[in-house]
Amino acid sequence: MSNRVQLQPSGNEFEVSDGETILDAALEHGVSFPYGCQNGFCGVCKARIVSGEYEYQDKYNAQSLTEDELANNVVICCKAEARSDLVVEVHEVVGVEDIEVRTMPVKVSKIERLADDVIRLNLRQSEDESLQFLAGQYIEVILEGGHRRAFSIANAPHNSSEIELHLRLVSGGLFTPYVFNEMKEKEILRIEGPLGTFFLREDSDWDVVMVAGGTGFAPIKGMVEHMIELGMENPLKIYWGVRSEQDLYLNELATEWAATYENISYIPVLSDPGVIDQGWEGRTGFVHQAVVDDHSDLSAVDLYMAGPPIMVNAGKSAFNAIGLAEDHLYSDSFEVAGES
Repeated sequence: MSNRVQLQPSGNEFEVSDGETILDAALEHGVSFPYGCQNGFCGVCKARIVSGEYEYQDKYNAQSLTEDELANNVVICCKAEARSDLVVEVHEVVGVEDIEVRTMPVKVSKIERLADDVIRLNLRQSEDESLQFLAGQYIEVILEGGHRRAFSIANAPHNSSEIELHLRLVSGGLFTPYVFNEMKEKEILRIEGPLGTFFLREDSDWDVVMVAGGTGFAPIKGMVEHMIELGMENPLKIYWGVRSEQDLYLNELATEWAATYENISYIPVLSDPGVIDQGWEGRTGFVHQAVVDDHSDLSAVDLYMAGPPIMVNAGKSAFNAIGLAEDHLYSDSFEVAGES
């Protein structure tokens, strides 16, 4: 059995099942609900029940709510469960200014080699803390001596129990060689985030073009998965530029998106195909040029770019020349000078 929750003032709606908290149901359906610890302690997820019945199955920190809030039907949504259809008043997260940047410990839960020089690193958050982020943002890993290394979050916000990173090996770097050669699962790291203004604009109904270079696919992956979770039907073209086919480290996933969803197209582009790519029948050249070749006018498009600075800079110039509006161009330039 389930109940319907309607949010004010946005009008967003979602179903909440028996035994499921309001917050869990909202996040499961991709709703940008504010939250912090998810344990009833911090009070970030508080909201006012305008109408309907609810109850608490677990205790929450009584100091999270004032007497006035209790009298005004304000609840802690990570502990409150619906017992009827609800109308809930809450300030939903719409931009980076709505999310607290936090420093927190995480545990390495999985180290997976995706290619010879790319590792997927999964970081599990503690039960007492949970990082809220927008699809496409990044975190910084804090190293000894105060050094920091930035990596994009590769998973979508609705799937936030772990943080997924894609790390490319940088020879002579301070952090990535350690990850590739020495790091063990269950190791504890300190991170800060979320950071950055590169995130999916969920309220746009424009066509979407996403351009990734190398491990710039990481934030693009998080954005695409979030679009799918939200049920966004905007026509979406994904361009992934790499040197050779072996660098398309999650090619099957991107191919599956295009095969499953009618609104999604996937165009991989090889810039430097070699002997091992002799059977390649797809696009070649620079990835930004592939976008230009496919579009004579980008004036009604939201365009997202993530990758090396040379790719991002070339793309900005080429795309502006065919009508892309500055305020609909979102980019994340991956600085990978040999210290990562």
